[in-house]
Amino acid sequence: MRFAGTAAALVAAATLLAGCSSSTVSVSAGPTAASAPAAGATLSPSDFAAAAKLPDTVLLDVRTPAEFASGHLPGAVNIDIEAADFGQKIMSLDQSKSYAVYCRSGNRSKAATTAMQQVGFTRLFDLGGGINAWKSAGGEVVTG
Repeated sequence: MRFAGTAAALVAAATLLAGCSSSTVSVSAGPTAASAPAAGATLSPSDFAAAAKLPDTVLLDVRTPAEFASGHLPGAVNIDIEAADFGQKIMSLDQSKSYAVYCRSGNRSKAATTAMQQVGFTRLFDLGGGINAWKSAGGEVVTG
């Protein structure tokens, strides 16, 4: 009986602590990063959310248009890394802005940031684990 009481107290304490902390991440609410991440850095969902709020930062989704339509970060721009015109489209982007790049799992975003760095972009970072990690962290996603 003594163990059951202790276990119940631990569960209650854990529930209270979980209720006090926010596990969601957002590109529109919450803290803003104090400074820009290192060029090409791969960030956790919470660090990505904070860095994406910095001025002149563009959210760039490099998944297919169908993936984008099924759910993306609010305010994101879609440029499909698998499209034949990806290189042409990134060359039309403003290199003075920062780019917060993401995909489904983190592989395509890493390839996109590498390609962007090769043509002169210096202010960019990607979401480690992609939108899958974002959703797991409670991140907001919109459709349409």
